[in-house]
Amino acid sequence: MNYPSRRLVGVMALAIGLSTGLTACFPVIVGGAVMTGFVATDRRTSGAQLEDEGIELRAASRIRDNLGERVHVNATSYNRRVLLTGEVPSAQDRQLVEQVVARVDNVQSVVNELVVLGTSTLTQRSSDVLVTGRVKAGFVDAKDLFANAYKVVTERGTVYLMGRVTQREADRATDIARSTSGVQKVVRVFEIISEDELRNMLPQPAPESKSTAK
Repeated sequence: MNYPSRRLVGVMALAIGLSTGLTACFPVIVGGAVMTGFVATDRRTSGAQLEDEGIELRAASRIRDNLGERVHVNATSYNRRVLLTGEVPSAQDRQLVEQVVARVDNVQSVVNELVVLGTSTLTQRSSDVLVTGRVKAGFVDAKDLFANAYKVVTERGTVYLMGRVTQREADRATDIARSTSGVQKVVRVFEIISEDELRNMLPQPAPESKSTAK
C-alpha cells in the first residue's frame, strides 16, 4: 500500500472513531504506527448523548412503522435536536415524517431537510459516506478545531454540520467542509455557544505542585 492510501485509511479510521462519541484516550494504528493520547471530547452531557441515541432509534422505528419502505430517511439527533435528511415521494410524506419524529420522547425540535425525490442509489450513498469521511478527516487535520465537537451528515453531496460550537469554530469548520472534494453544499445546524462557555468546557490544567526543599 502506498503512502497516500495508508493516509486515507488512517484518517478514515480516525473519522470512524470520532463518530462513535468516545470520551477517553485510545490508541489508533495508522500505517503500522500507534498513536496514543488522542482525546475525543463531546460537548453534550452524558445524559444528552444517551438520549440522542435513544431518539435516533425510536425515530427510525416510528418512521418505519408509519411509512414503511417507501421513504429513505435518516434521523440524526444532537442535543435533542433532530435533523431529518433523505428522500420522500411526496410533500405529504415529508410533513408526516416530521410529525412522527416530533412526537418522539425528548425531542426538542426538528430540522426538516427532506427532499421530494426518488430514493438515492447505493452508489450515491457510498459516495456520501466517503465525503463524510473526508470532511471529518479535514477536521482532524485542523490544529484549531476539536474534531469530535462536530457531527457530520452527508446526503447527495450536501454536508450537514451539527454541534455545540463557537461562531469562530462554526466558520472554520464550514470553510473546511466547503473545500472538501465531493461537497456540493454545506448546511449548518449548529448550536452556537460563546467563547467563555467553551473555555468552561475545556479541561483545566492541573495546578503545579510545589516541592519543599529539605
